[in-house]
Amino acid sequence: MINKNSPIPIYYQLEEIIKKKIQLEELQPGDVLPSEREYAEAYNISRMTVRQAINNMVNEGLLYRQKGRGTFIADQKFEQDLSGLTSFSEDMKKRHHMPSNQLISIQLINTTPLINNKLNLAAGDFIYEIKRLRLADDEPIALETIYTPKKFVGEIDKAQVTQSFYDYIENQLKLKIVHGLQTIEAALANKDEIKYLNIKKGDPILLMQRTSYLTDQEDTPIEYVKSAYRADKYKFNMHMKR
Repeated sequence: MINKNSPIPIYYQLEEIIKKKIQLEELQPGDVLPSEREYAEAYNISRMTVRQAINNMVNEGLLYRQKGRGTFIADQKFEQDLSGLTSFSEDMKKRHHMPSNQLISIQLINTTPLINNKLNLAAGDFIYEIKRLRLADDEPIALETIYTPKKFVGEIDKAQVTQSFYDYIENQLKLKIVHGLQTIEAALANKDEIKYLNIKKGDPILLMQRTSYLTDQEDTPIEYVKSAYRADKYKFNMHMKR
């Protein structure tokens, strides 16, 4: 219920009520939200207060509007916990989604100065460049490019890269990934990201870059990966201690 004597703003209390109904699946993606008038009458509050709560939730991406039709519950974003080093497949399975990969290309190439620096390689070393579309429940979520040294992974083909790459490294190659360095920044989608992620020109993405390292030699990188995540479908969480 709305507590009008609380120091917590009424619009915020209404937001929390609506969010709770979404969490409990009383309101599901695609459902139309009750009108401003219905909320105002149900909680005896002003329509201006209701409008502020709804506007805030639209801005958060929890709701969306369609002109002439109303306000609807948006698909909820996939979440990744940044407190540990996990793969996309592991994250999706943990959240009861079905991960899958669509291989775009795989090729053996000479390293570039940038990749040499990321993977501690010498000029002329060979690496695999693997481009994949990552999906959850058959919905495109991220466009990923992996760079990995041939001297560590040997001969790889489509069979190895249509599964979890971490699973292949750790369970088939018997190598242990122990830690990684990762950066995340906002960017605008390029042509490939627009094409494969089903987004529009000018749409934002979350650009993630990560280098993962083996346990047997602390400073031995096993992969450098660039991933473009749909900003409207994905968010990152981090637990921080003071």
